[in-house]
Amino acid sequence: MNGDNKPKGHKINMARGGFPGMGGNMQQMMMKAQKMQQDIQRVQEEVGNQELEYSAGGGAVKVTIYGRKELKSIEIAPECVDPDDVEMLQDLIIAAVNGAIALAEETMTKEMNKVTGGLNLGF
Repeated sequence: MNGDNKPKGHKINMARGGFPGMGGNMQQMMMKAQKMQQDIQRVQEEVGNQELEYSAGGGAVKVTIYGRKELKSIEIAPECVDPDDVEMLQDLIIAAVNGAIALAEETMTKEMNKVTGGLNLGF
């Protein structure tokens, strides 16, 4: 150390975008981050508008959901409507809706991983 308590030989050139230990150009890093953010927004919109189908009970109940986890439709096969066994139908509907939601989450995660390179950014 010299008399003004600064280590000798360490220069930081901020004008060139350099930071100690960063090893790269800060402007280039910011551009990459902005592109990733744009790609994330694009994927969220694309997957959010995608229609996904999930069936339960061998096709007795079919649910269509948007990737944004908004229910579009539920189709119930007439032969599975038994007034004496409403519970079974309710269970099939719940299973189909939950399966569709899981499919939407899985699809969003898979597409986001393509953009983020597997970084867990909370999507």
